[in-house]
Amino acid sequence: MITNGFTYVAVLLFMAAVLVTLSHHATGGLQKFFKYVPAVVLCYLIAMLLCTLKVWDMAETKPAYSALKNNLTYAMIFAMLLRCDIRKVLKLGPKMLIGFFSATVTIIIGFIVAFVLMKGTIGSDAWMGLGALCGSWIGGSGNMVAVQAALNISEADMGYALVIDSIDYSLWVMFLLWAIQLAPKFNKWTKADTSKLDEVSSKLEEEAKSNTSKITFQSLILLIGSAFLASAIASNVGTALYDATGFSDKATWTVLFITAVSLIAAVTPLGKVPGSAEVSNLLLYSVIGLLASRASLLELGDAPAWILTGFIILAIHAVLMLVICRVLKLDLFTAGVASLANIGGTASAPVLAGSYSGSLVPVGILMALMGYVVGTPLAVLCANIMHALA
Repeated sequence: MITNGFTYVAVLLFMAAVLVTLSHHATGGLQKFFKYVPAVVLCYLIAMLLCTLKVWDMAETKPAYSALKNNLTYAMIFAMLLRCDIRKVLKLGPKMLIGFFSATVTIIIGFIVAFVLMKGTIGSDAWMGLGALCGSWIGGSGNMVAVQAALNISEADMGYALVIDSIDYSLWVMFLLWAIQLAPKFNKWTKADTSKLDEVSSKLEEEAKSNTSKITFQSLILLIGSAFLASAIASNVGTALYDATGFSDKATWTVLFITAVSLIAAVTPLGKVPGSAEVSNLLLYSVIGLLASRASLLELGDAPAWILTGFIILAIHAVLMLVICRVLKLDLFTAGVASLANIGGTASAPVLAGSYSGSLVPVGILMALMGYVVGTPLAVLCANIMHALA
């Protein structure tokens, strides 16, 4: 049994490294497996398995966990949001932004309604786990971790969120990819005009080709140093804001503060430094491993009910999006990529966009980055609404 804090962290990081390496070099059936069960989900599940098997002593390793988890989370948020230059997002145009936020609002409604319907089965405290999942389904895994830090959600509830995020999300991706063939009929039904979409896509693709910056040692150490310093400052400011207002809690204030700082930094030269995606992913896997290391698989007895709750959320989202598309004359590309930009993030929205046309990939990326911006605060709002209805 591991009792040393450094050894405990080292094992988690090495496990994440092995999974990422396997997924990167996977071929054949293994490649298909990683397509539907991402390395980040496996990282969580394997860390939970090791916790269940008592590979490390929970009490002896707790100081290392407590010192790292939140601080790394805040650094991850900073690095993640450096890519979110709001000026670029606005180039998507009003129709695509309307599509994105329509998907966001319908997902939030889905969470609230599903919680009200299922709280008798999954428990009135399920708003916490669903709140974390909402962060993922509006933004991405990073937002889910940020919501967990903001609301102090238990590791067991995070386990349920990861199970839904893996199973329900994978089936939703497959459905949206299958639905591509229905685009002509769908667009005819909604009377959508795609000329503006084609124009915006062309401009974004030209801009993407002009960016040839390479990741260097200097860029990586600058990003890591900036992210860690921002995390330290945000922790102190968050505590000060909580002491001054007495409202909410210091973790929520810290997350909101570092989100605002990150968005400001994104429009400075720091936002153009290459490597922010790589640094944020490194920190994400570190935090995911730490979170899962405190949760046991024995605590997932109600997983089937949670999976059903996830499908209820998706069904409500889908029905409401159909109505909105009909009323606002949105095309299937805008609706589908907006949905996956929320639920899947940067990992899958560009894939769906590229399945329509290679020139549309930048649109999927920017929509997904928009999810990173709004994911954490809107998920915290949704969690508080569910809490009020518990």
